[in-house]
Amino acid sequence: MIIYSWNVNGYRAVLKKGFEDWLDACGGDVVMLQETKAHPDQLTEEGRAPESYEHHYWNWATVKKGYSGTACFSRPEPLSVHYGLPDEAYQGEGRVVRLEYPEFWLFNIYYPNGQMSDERLGYKMGFYDAFLAHAEELRKDKPIVVGGDFNTAHTEIDLKNPKSNSERSGFLPEERQWLDKFIEHGYVDTFRMFEDGPHHYTWWSYRFNARKNNAGWRIDYFFVSEELREKVLRSWIEPDVMGSDHCPIGIELDL
Repeated sequence: MIIYSWNVNGYRAVLKKGFEDWLDACGGDVVMLQETKAHPDQLTEEGRAPESYEHHYWNWATVKKGYSGTACFSRPEPLSVHYGLPDEAYQGEGRVVRLEYPEFWLFNIYYPNGQMSDERLGYKMGFYDAFLAHAEELRKDKPIVVGGDFNTAHTEIDLKNPKSNSERSGFLPEERQWLDKFIEHGYVDTFRMFEDGPHHYTWWSYRFNARKNNAGWRIDYFFVSEELREKVLRSWIEPDVMGSDHCPIGIELDL
């Protein structure tokens, strides 16, 4: 099974930038999108349901229009579909779609950004913990795959300028420590199974020619619970795919 994740920074916007061509050519069995920023009344039925994917699931943000949101397009039909986290404090922003397949649970998550204020940083850290608690409970039944925009670079090689960003949300000690904790609970950063070097990024600012100069951050990930480690055939980044300030990432599982 090939699964993709992409923060498209506006689904309607990326449709105008070659998204459908990429989607038709990518070969994904499941494609997960974050930051769709769309509501049902802003999309045609055709826009919501690409022909190449029979099953499509959207989690629209209800707190305000043009904000957050996630979507999944799947060729195999999931056994079940779930939206959001159980904790009501983290509902309403359209950040989670969870699909159940016979061999695993698949999370598509757009984790909060903590840069706006201390309050939002606290919300982000609480969201992280609420997700981990939920994943650990589900993991008792079957393994976990989670992909999406985590909004945190884990180590110094995961961003171009670690020192100058050390006090910025996205690379704060407490955010990085949470990723350490996540890994300690038995979750594997699949990209690092195959590539341990620097200069591999998934997000670039629109300013200062950051993408042209590859001055980016790796904040989009696929993690699997340890039980699936041996099933991961490859995990990759597609930095040449344009259309958003993020690029797609992919994982292939032998199931």
